[in-house]
Amino acid sequence: MPYDPQTQKLNISAGLASVSVAGTLVLIKLWALWATGALSIAASLADSAMDLLISAAGLAAILYAARPADEDHAFGHTSVEDLASLGQAIFVAASGGAILWAALARLFAPEAPQLADEGAGIAVMIGSAALTAMLVLWQKRVAAKTGNKVVSADMLHYIGDLIPTLGAILALWLSARFDLARADSVIAILAALIMLRGAAKIFIASWHALMDRAAPEAVVRSIAEIAEIWPGVRGFHDLRTRTAGAKIFVQLHIELDGAQTLEAAHAIAKSLKRAILDAHPQADVIIHMDVWQS
Repeated sequence: MPYDPQTQKLNISAGLASVSVAGTLVLIKLWALWATGALSIAASLADSAMDLLISAAGLAAILYAARPADEDHAFGHTSVEDLASLGQAIFVAASGGAILWAALARLFAPEAPQLADEGAGIAVMIGSAALTAMLVLWQKRVAAKTGNKVVSADMLHYIGDLIPTLGAILALWLSARFDLARADSVIAILAALIMLRGAAKIFIASWHALMDRAAPEAVVRSIAEIAEIWPGVRGFHDLRTRTAGAKIFVQLHIELDGAQTLEAAHAIAKSLKRAILDAHPQADVIIHMDVWQS
């Protein structure tokens, strides 16, 4: 089952906004790095460059995931969201590792690095932070409405980008005000560690989804509670769930009175399926009907 048009429109808007903001941030941070030579800006620039690649891949994944099921992909294409998130985690981890290595080398170098034109760098990074914050707010709104994992993962990247950006502002200010050039390396190290932590969380969540892990316990409990009290359902068993991207695939066996007509039994199953979909719009529900044994 593909996303509905409104949901898909929101997902695409978030993807396009992400690519546009990432491209803009790369350009202005390149100039700021050239002007200042600050490694903390280099850390923020590297994160933005990775975000640009990841955002472009994420937008492609959003478009691909919206394709309807076909002969080769009977359950749709939403698993590409988990693959894209997995790739995002690997890219972010590689970027964080490179920044950590460079920052440690500079921190323990015999000579402290000399930064330049801190005022211009601070102005650029403040603009970057404001632009990133606006994007994060929009992505948060879209992710809350659609549950799209690519948008959620991209939002985490940009939240992570805010931290090295703010750190770069602090490093430049400390260098200009107190001549503490080594603060630049310390802040870059902290930013790299935050990036590595975020990458690990994204990787684990994507890995679980690709391994057909069950839906969150609250979702499973909600479905069970609906089935338990549904009129005409005498009992249920073999409730199974798995996730793929923002989709939740549900299989459920319900026990019905064997004396009723087939038409009546189908009406009960159909109404139960609708109730589950109302509670969880991104679910794909299959209900099997069994005869109740008293």
